[in-house]
Amino acid sequence: MRLTDERLGHILEHKEMQDMAAEIGRILRQPQFVRRSRADTAVRLFYEFYAQTIVGGKWLCIVVKYVENDAFVVTAYLTDKPKAGEDLWAKK
Repeated sequence: MRLTDERLGHILEHKEMQDMAAEIGRILRQPQFVRRSRADTAVRLFYEFYAQTIVGGKWLCIVVKYVENDAFVVTAYLTDKPKAGEDLWAKK
């Protein structure tokens, strides 16, 4: 799975994400759960809930696109609730 400098720069342009950069790799390895996007079946949404962020309790969502022989981070953002979609994996 790839996270390019350009994509990381895009993510960190958002002030609320600046303290979350170190969490991206950790969540990709150990997410709370993963869902398939309804908008694009090649996209997986990796989620983890944080009770304390600079904007309050939020879910961190990392959007990963899977294509033949590749997977890359598209974006990451904080959200009030996870998007609807098929659950693919959950931490036990």
